[in-house]
Order: sequence, then structure tokens, then C-alpha cells
Amino acid sequence: MAQSPSGSPAARLGRRLPAVFSALAARLGRGLPAFLSVIAALAVWEAYVRVSGISVLVLPAPSRVAEQIVVNRDLLWANTWPTLLATLSGFAFSLSVAFALSLLIDFLPGLRRALFPVFVISQTLPLVAIAPLVVLWFGFGLTPKILLVALVTFFPMLVALVDGYESTDPDIAALLASMGASRAAIFRRARLPSAMPYFFAGLRISITYAVVAAIFAEYVGARAGLGIVILNAKNSFRPDLMLAAVVISSALTLALFGASALLQHIVLTWRHAGATA
Repeated sequence: MAQSPSGSPAARLGRRLPAVFSALAARLGRGLPAFLSVIAALAVWEAYVRVSGISVLVLPAPSRVAEQIVVNRDLLWANTWPTLLATLSGFAFSLSVAFALSLLIDFLPGLRRALFPVFVISQTLPLVAIAPLVVLWFGFGLTPKILLVALVTFFPMLVALVDGYESTDPDIAALLASMGASRAAIFRRARLPSAMPYFFAGLRISITYAVVAAIFAEYVGARAGLGIVILNAKNSFRPDLMLAAVVISSALTLALFGASALLQHIVLTWRHAGATA
């Protein structure tokens, strides 16, 4: 019997979207105290700079930083796109590698003992030492940025996915196996859904690292990006412009973090709607 349009997964998701946005609004409301704390800190910073008369070359006021964002908006906007491209490209590559490796480790448990020590060692390598070598090997294009972002971000997602698979209820897996489900079917119907909350937790953590890694890669060697703006501002003794670029990078990080949180609400709500249909 054909499913009615009102009963389709898309329709159910559409009915649940208001609840998703209500939940996000509630979270924003809970974040109001933190927002007010930031405003208070900026007010104290502004007052200190004005009262103390400290040089703008040492500590520019928040109002001057905001002014530099407006005055240099074309420069900052033009250099935000390369950073965003490097962040998203590197993160997409990292996500693909992490998911592929998590599949191999889940289907071949012996690989975990063989590969995890190597992955752990990769996370102990100082980025400040590795980044110049990656730029030296791969040039000043997009490739070294993708590799550095992937190096920084893939391990948290890999660990989150593997731990998520292992959180599957053994009774559910045993029930599916008793019904003749293959290993791949058990993974698709039980282990992968169980890993979703873990995956999104790793996603939110990794996406914040991705922006920092991209900017650091640009700082070491690139033709454009917020890292280049920060480097040039430092060499020109312009802390106000440096902080303006930092503010833009922070806003970019918060936007990506918020997008990952919204994606989590949508995906998990859709999954819940499909499970209860």
C-alpha cells in the first residue's frame, strides 16, 4: 500500500521542525547569561583602555577593533572565503577518512589494536613543527591546508564513531542476527544509528579545531586567508587589525558550531520520527 504524502518521512520531519527550532531557541535563552558576561567583559576592557590611556599599539579598545572590522571589511571578507574553503575542504576530507577507517575497524576489530597507537602518536606531533614541513612538501596552495585540518580533526571523529558503534545494545544486535540479518545489515540498522549521538559530539569538537588549523596553516604559508591578515597585521604593528581578524575567525567558528548543532537536531529528529512511524 502506497504511503500517503502526509505520512512520508519528509512530512513528518516538516511537522517536527518547529519543535527543533523551539529547542534551539531554548538553548539560546540558556546562553543569555554567557552573552551578558561577554558584554560586561568588553565594557570593562573599553573602560580600562579609555581610563588608563594605554597605547593602541599595546591594547586597542573593543570600539577600535569594531571600527577596523568596518573600515577593512573588504579585506576581511576577501580573506574569509579562502579560510572557509580550506576549513570545509579539510573537514570534508577528514570526515571521509574517519568514517572509512571506523568502518574498517568495526568490521575488522584487530585493526584497532594495530592502528590506534599510530593515530594517537599522530596527535602528539606539534602542529607548529609539522605545518612548515607540510607547506614545504605541498606548496602554498589548498592541499597543505586540507592535510593539516584533516590531521587535527579526524581523530576525535574516529574515536567518537568507534565508541558509538560499541555502544550498540547487544540484545538488539543479537535479535537481528537471530532473524538472519547479515553483518552489514546489523551495522546499518543498529550500530550506525547508535553511533549518531557520539558522531555529532565529535563533529562539534572537530569543527572548532578545523578553523584554528586552517588559520594556522595560512599563518605558516599561504597567499590569502585570515591567517595572512593576522601575519601582515603583526608585521605592521597593527594589533587592532589582528584582533579584527580574530573576531571574524571566532564568528566563523561559532557559525560552523551552530550549523553542526542544527544538523544534529534535524538528523536525530528525523531518525526518531522514522523509528516511531
